[in-house]
Amino acid sequence: MFVRYSKILLVAAIALFASLVAFGNITDYGSNFAFVSHVLMMDTIFPDATIKYRAIDSVFLHHVAYIFIIVLETVTAILCWIGAIRLLKRVNAPAPEFNRLKSTAIAGLTLGFLVWQVGFMSIGGEWFGMWMSKQWNGVTNAFQFFTTIGVVLIYLVQKDGDK
Repeated sequence: MFVRYSKILLVAAIALFASLVAFGNITDYGSNFAFVSHVLMMDTIFPDATIKYRAIDSVFLHHVAYIFIIVLETVTAILCWIGAIRLLKRVNAPAPEFNRLKSTAIAGLTLGFLVWQVGFMSIGGEWFGMWMSKQWNGVTNAFQFFTTIGVVLIYLVQKDGDK
């Protein structure tokens, strides 16, 4: 039984994290928008980098990208909250039912993993060269986030037995 509660709490912890990130991005839109803009403009990467042709200078597209990120973070939070609540309500359910109820939490964790691994690490870090920026480099944070989410996801998908 302790393992089930542990899994529920860890999913809820990721839900809280994603909620706080989304909330921060919404309530401090300008500060975090600057981050997205600079990454997309590639204006702080190495001066002699030959990948600058990938830069996006359209402020409109910066807003579209940033809003898309906020939506994905929000959906991650919602799915994880719903998943944690569903599991908590049926914490005493037989193992096959409890294992089936993990699907919403798994979806939320998977989406969160994709946001920070694909969105920030792969697209931001590699395609837009974010790793080259001293000021606008979120690669380390993204790595911490998706690694934490990945560990929780791996733990959650482990089959639970009956009490």
